[in-house]
Amino acid sequence: MLSAEKIARINELSKKSKAEGLTDDEKQEQVNLRQEYLKAFRSSMKNTVEAVRIFDPEGNEVTPKKIKDIQNKKRMH
Repeated sequence: MLSAEKIARINELSKKSKAEGLTDDEKQEQVNLRQEYLKAFRSSMKNTVEAVRIFDPEGNEVTPKKIKDIQNKKRMH
């Protein structure tokens, strides 16, 4: 995940953008930080989804085959 400093900087640039506007350099920094944040978020979300196991109310595992295949590949490596 992104460092606390980078997240704080994203928030700082967002507040400044709303209050007074950003310079061209700050706008580019904001774009770069947002892209980095989204990349980290998507990676984290993908790992979470791929690790999930689903059970029905009776306790039977009903995880979709596609997810099970991904999980099995990860175990082999």
